[in-house]
Amino acid sequence: MRKSLRVVTAGTLVALLAATTAAPALAAANPVQASLDTLTAQDGVPGAAAVVQDGHRTQVTRSGVGDVATGKPFPRNGSFRAGSVTKTFVATVVLQLVAEGRVRLDAPVARYLPGLLPDERITVRQLLQHTSGLYNYTDDLDRSDPEALRHRGAEPAELVAMALKHPALFPPGTNWSYSNTNYIVAGMIVEKVTGHALAAEIAHRITRPLGLHDTYLPGRGDEKLPSPHAVGYLPFAGKLVDFSDFDATIAGAAGGLVSTPADLDRFYGALLGGRLLRPAELAEMRRTVPAPGLGIPGARYGLGLGSIPVSCGVVWGHEGGIIGFTNFAGVGPDGRRATVVLNENPTPAETNNHLLTAVDAAVCS
Repeated sequence: MRKSLRVVTAGTLVALLAATTAAPALAAANPVQASLDTLTAQDGVPGAAAVVQDGHRTQVTRSGVGDVATGKPFPRNGSFRAGSVTKTFVATVVLQLVAEGRVRLDAPVARYLPGLLPDERITVRQLLQHTSGLYNYTDDLDRSDPEALRHRGAEPAELVAMALKHPALFPPGTNWSYSNTNYIVAGMIVEKVTGHALAAEIAHRITRPLGLHDTYLPGRGDEKLPSPHAVGYLPFAGKLVDFSDFDATIAGAAGGLVSTPADLDRFYGALLGGRLLRPAELAEMRRTVPAPGLGIPGARYGLGLGSIPVSCGVVWGHEGGIIGFTNFAGVGPDGRRATVVLNENPTPAETNNHLLTAVDAAVCS
């Protein structure tokens, strides 16, 4: 059955936010609360949550609502679509295959997927670091009718074919440009080399060993977001559309992951703590190049992992955005792990700046 659009008027949203944002005195005493309140009260994001793990202590801060129709609070640790945070998981699996001698970072993609790409100079490293020059297939998706995207889904080869209708942005290795196509291809390499589905490899190598019970890569037709979860909203035509449930295989290895804040905190802590990769491969992951396309001064990008300047140093992690949800997850300079989630996407540039302010408060305050 075709799911109808669930919409909420802007007036209802403003009234609910006015009733649920934190009192000024509380916000002043808690920089994380203040930054989340800016996102909900000033930017109009329905709801936001930050889950910070510092040693054995977990701090959960929330603002706004998880459901604008009912006023239900944002879950303390609800499921959400993690978007491009998926890339760190995929890069970790590829680097584990590098450690096993089954993949070489500087080998051409054609060694593993002959005939897939027209430029046989593109290497595995260039995929993971966004220096391949491949066109970003998501720029070709028709967003004029959200309902047309809800059940569309896609196979990886179809998404790559969309990208290859366009010429390369630049010769491989000569520039940097964020492209979801890179990680669709990387996921195809994992499947070709292992003979297993990417979702199975992520489960076998990452989520089961770490006990990430609420993290998985959905398959074709697996559209329902597990409860509890905040409603994921798509702003469209002046209204908010409930886009919690949809076929995220259209993002696949580039952004289809479902997770929770606590799981992502645990994942990034384990990754950067050396529990998932040997020192040599972790060092490769953290070898960065400038990433001016991110629009963040001083931002750099490694292999599925970004370094973002914050007031107390650098946070290592990844931003994720997919219809309905925006987030950033990572680890600060003192090992504090933080995930900040908004239940709205796409979001304007100013909101993204305020998201980074919230990340700064979470890892530095």
